[in-house]
Amino acid sequence: MRILNFKNALFLATIGFIFLLVFYCAKEESIKDIRLVNFQPKPMLATKVTNVQKAKYPAIDVHNHLRRIVDSETDISEYVKIMDECNVKAVVDLDGGYGETLDKHLKVLKEPYPDRFIVYARIDWTKLNEPDFSEYSANQLEEAVKKGAQGLKISKSLGLRIKEANGNYLRIDTPKMDAVWAKCGELGIPVEIHTADPDAFFTPLDGFNERLEELMDHPDWMFNKPEYYSHDELLEQRNNVIAKHKNTIFIGAHMGNYPENLQKVAEWLDKYPNFYVDVDARLSELGRQPYSSRKFIIKYSDRVMFGTDGCDAGPINAEMYRLFWRFLETDDEYFDITKSHHYQARWRVYGLYLPDDVLEKVYYLNAKKLIPGIL
Repeated sequence: MRILNFKNALFLATIGFIFLLVFYCAKEESIKDIRLVNFQPKPMLATKVTNVQKAKYPAIDVHNHLRRIVDSETDISEYVKIMDECNVKAVVDLDGGYGETLDKHLKVLKEPYPDRFIVYARIDWTKLNEPDFSEYSANQLEEAVKKGAQGLKISKSLGLRIKEANGNYLRIDTPKMDAVWAKCGELGIPVEIHTADPDAFFTPLDGFNERLEELMDHPDWMFNKPEYYSHDELLEQRNNVIAKHKNTIFIGAHMGNYPENLQKVAEWLDKYPNFYVDVDARLSELGRQPYSSRKFIIKYSDRVMFGTDGCDAGPINAEMYRLFWRFLETDDEYFDITKSHHYQARWRVYGLYLPDDVLEKVYYLNAKKLIPGIL
């Protein structure tokens, strides 16, 4: 009887062990099967959190897109209230466009708040293949400035989207735009120019691409195809324009569109005295290299400006601005800045704790120097 009980116990123990082994292996297998999209690790670091409600100095947001606000007929006073809460003195609307669109943006934004909004014009590319495109565009820009436009916005479409009649992508340094660049210098207005895109958008879409998840969500942002100019080619074309039109101010959007390589941006600033940059939508790159970024902005404090690109990614909100204040003003470590623009990758950033005199230039003084009409 005892032998039978022992055999039964041994049998039950063996069955139990096998069950536990199968359960453990199944559990381990399920862990290995976790999809990347579901992997959202929570940092265990106990780091300092500084809530900066207002910019230390009045700020000019030199890079924003207000077409959604204007088109939706949102109450502009609500936006102005957020600006007041965050100490934002004025915002540049890069979506003024031309013709009726420009008229609408000027009416909605500048009529009720002439000192709080700065509207930039754009180029009518539908006229590109007409013989008088150059003269037409320069004259149209002059009329836009007479109406109240205070700058010109050039999007990445120049170089990546707009095509000539022969089917080739229009080069940024095309002679067709020389009259426009010259007119900007004559009128004393800056050119906010977005050239190319993040470097990773021009590399293979594979497991080595640092923006893989972002590109999976936005496949139309992928330019790693033979039909497109390369990242370096596009920036070279832009620099040809800057070099040729020395009397015109060019502001390179998104940290000159090469925040991944601040040494290269520094070379451009040294070479082209009419070139400036803004920090908008590139906190992920700058915040991953805080030592280099801090040194860079301090050294080129007369050439760097504050901007957000915020409304291009979603509705305006105070949290967006306050993440910029935290990044620029504090020494907080390893924090999430997704809500300053949109989700780009699993990156966290480190604050730059810029000196007061640098902050004042970046927030306000540099923009006042370059953009006409700022009080």
